[in-house]
Amino acid sequence: MAQITLIQAVTQALAWEMAHDDSVVVLGEDVGVNGGVFRATQGLSEKFGEWRVIDTPLDETTIAGVTVGLATQGIKAIAEAQFEGFIYPMMEQIACHAARMRNRTRGRITVPAVFRAPWGGGIHAPEHHSEANEHLFTNIPGLRVVLPSSPARAYGLLLAAIRDPDPVVFFEPKRIYRQYKEEVPDDGEALPLDVCFVLRDGTDVTLVTWGAQVKECLEAADELAGEGISAEVIDVATLTPLDFDTIAESVHKTGRCVVVHEAPKTAGFGAEIAARLAEECLYDLLAPVERVTGYDVHIPLYRLETKYLPSTERVVTAAKRTLAAS
Repeated sequence: MAQITLIQAVTQALAWEMAHDDSVVVLGEDVGVNGGVFRATQGLSEKFGEWRVIDTPLDETTIAGVTVGLATQGIKAIAEAQFEGFIYPMMEQIACHAARMRNRTRGRITVPAVFRAPWGGGIHAPEHHSEANEHLFTNIPGLRVVLPSSPARAYGLLLAAIRDPDPVVFFEPKRIYRQYKEEVPDDGEALPLDVCFVLRDGTDVTLVTWGAQVKECLEAADELAGEGISAEVIDVATLTPLDFDTIAESVHKTGRCVVVHEAPKTAGFGAEIAARLAEECLYDLLAPVERVTGYDVHIPLYRLETKYLPSTERVVTAAKRTLAAS
């Protein structure tokens, strides 16, 4: 079994589903001849043809509108925004049509579409190429928002997203596109959506995160373990609908929680998790919920980029603060 990167897992999942379901099409800027800006669709045009891997004009609004139209007619459309910061023009079609179609038609019409976008900072990119704004989509009813953190989860969750009868926004953490490899069977087995993954068991503090920040949280758990602190690490994976039960069960055990995300702090999705813990798990908490996040500014250019991104050190410090507060 070959070891592959996260970006290769995305390509592998797209190829599997296109080979086994003729209704699946891919569209976006440069996805065909060039294989996409990060080469996520490399080789698909040669294998499946230009009618199923469609190069579009540089027009995200039209890409999203065509995707919605295709999906309402039974085509499983997968649209790519070249960067997460380019998805803003797509939001009108996603929020006003894709997310509402099932409700609008009382279930007669659904939108089996996936809106893919490379997400987050850490690659020394310019403005609009390093944003983490997943929270803008978690407030839209009718959407799933998925953010994988490893090659295996990218493969399995993307397959599940394509097979979902309703629209999915699928953010791919580009900082770890090629950071490491793992064995991923190309067997077409999807992973469940709407489920948190407990990556590491612990008894003293719960670290909740998603996307690229899983790496920092696992490193923090290792560092804390060296000091006799047992940290549980949870990868949320599907932000909405949120599997809150898994988080609540962990906090019931540990009594402490640190939520880590790259997006700005104010109204980031970590605030929703913290609020629900306060509402539903207050008597389990031995200390206030901590948030380790980006700052309430636009992500800076590369000289200051690492100062903005949540670091292992910041996660460790927050975890220790929860222990000191009890």
